[in-house]
Amino acid sequence: MAARTAGARLEEQWRDILSVHARTLCEIDRVLHPHGLGASDFEVLDILAAEAPAQGDLCRVHNIVGRVHLSQSALSRLIGRLEKDGLVVRSVCEEDRRGVWVALTEKGRALHTEVLPLQREALARMLTADAPSD
Repeated sequence: MAARTAGARLEEQWRDILSVHARTLCEIDRVLHPHGLGASDFEVLDILAAEAPAQGDLCRVHNIVGRVHLSQSALSRLIGRLEKDGLVVRSVCEEDRRGVWVALTEKGRALHTEVLPLQREALARMLTADAPSD
C-alpha cells in the first residue's frame, strides 16, 4: 500500500511539473509572438547571448543541442529560420568541416535585448509560488 501511495505521489508531482511547463511555455509564446518569436526561438537567442556575449563571437551548434529541448534536426531548422529572419548567421568550422558555428547578428542581439524582460517577467509570473494552478 505504501509503495502505491509513494508511486501516486510521484505521478502527481510529475504531472504538476508537466502542467507548469506547458502553461509557462504557452505564456512565453504569447508574450513573444508579437515580436515574431516563440519560446524555442528565444531559448536559442538567449543561449547565444550568454555563450557569445560580444558582437562577432561564435558558438558551436553542438554546444546548444544539449541545452534546448529539441532534436538536432529541429534545432537546425530553427536556426535556419532565425538565419532567414536575419537574427543569426551560420558558418562552417574551418578546423572541423562537420562543425557549424552560429552567431547573433546585430539585429538578433537587439531583439534579444528587447524581449528578454518580457520572457523573464513571464517566467516570474508563472513560476512564483502564488502562480495560478489548474
